[in-house]
Amino acid sequence: MPLDTSADSPVPVRTVLQLVGGWISRLGRVWVEGQIAELAVRGGAVFLTLRDPVAAVSVRVICSRPVFDAAEPPPADGARVIILARPDFNANRGSFALTALEIRAVGVGELLARLERLRRQLAAEGLFSPERKRAIPFLPGVIGLICGRDSAAQRDVQRNAGRRWPAVRFRVEQTAVQGPYAVEEIIDALRRLDEDPEVDVIVIARGGGSLEDLLPFSDEALVRAVAACRTPVVSAIGHEQDTPLLDYVADLRASTPTDAAKRVVPDVAEQTALITLLRDRARRCVTGWLDRETAWLEAIRSRPALADPVREIERQAERVDALLQRARVSLTASLARASDDVAHTQARLLALSPASTLRRGYAIVQHRDDGVVRSAAEVKQGEMLTVRFADDQLTVRAGDDGASG
Repeated sequence: MPLDTSADSPVPVRTVLQLVGGWISRLGRVWVEGQIAELAVRGGAVFLTLRDPVAAVSVRVICSRPVFDAAEPPPADGARVIILARPDFNANRGSFALTALEIRAVGVGELLARLERLRRQLAAEGLFSPERKRAIPFLPGVIGLICGRDSAAQRDVQRNAGRRWPAVRFRVEQTAVQGPYAVEEIIDALRRLDEDPEVDVIVIARGGGSLEDLLPFSDEALVRAVAACRTPVVSAIGHEQDTPLLDYVADLRASTPTDAAKRVVPDVAEQTALITLLRDRARRCVTGWLDRETAWLEAIRSRPALADPVREIERQAERVDALLQRARVSLTASLARASDDVAHTQARLLALSPASTLRRGYAIVQHRDDGVVRSAAEVKQGEMLTVRFADDQLTVRAGDDGASG
């Protein structure tokens, strides 16, 4: 319950500290994980400073020698440990500390298991998906470099990049690359480089080290910060066998800082040789094409149609004349045959016509209705008949004894 105090009725310091100590003691025993930043042995007690691996927060830990000596392996500066502790508040001094009851070292196997769980979680969120990775620019104008202070990784990247492309420029951000402050400093440097419009690519480089040394580059906050960057990020952490989670989220993984320089900056000598090779190949292609086209033109020009164009016209004219003569002969023969056919047909018609028969002394007897009399039985007595000869005709009346004129 809050104290009922006022300016007129304050409580003494001892009362406040006693209440604070009472509240803290209610927490009971807790398991705490952290990294040993300081270690001092004084008589029968050991004094530790336990620092949070990510945040800049630390707490004082006091343990007895038997508890400290029972830990296996023995704790040392920089080691990650798990401590079973009891929170204590010293009311006389107004100080807070943890009293260690048990100390356990965080083994490599446990660290690897935690990293694997985190890797699967981030992969399920799509942070490691190849589709979200961006291409590294062919020739970056300014390279952002995050590395340790006066580190070999910085020298390797800058030296090898300068050899490959002397005009390359860097913006270097030196940060802590291990320890409790590394993650926060790297994230701040990453944000500054990502906000710089001149920086085309960011390289995060660090030399080799133990698993514990490289833990900051597997921190979830750093991995998410890299995933949120607009600028392509290259991871060059440790040696080829080292694979922190930063390698999975980065747009490009380099096995070493030297490899990062080779993959980010093109080699001017190689590019010059490539340009020369492509230029020679283009020259050969154009020359070969021109030679083929020239040979084709020469072949076309050597053909008779182009060598003597008038000769082809004369040949076609001779062909037209021959066809015209053949057409004239064919038409004349056709007309002659048709004329003979007409004459023969006319002669046959004349030979078979009734007029020719009448000229030979025959006559045609017709009824008044122009019907031809074919027998005597068709003629009635007294019927007027017409007798037609070759040149004239006469009219007769049929009688009992024959026709009368």
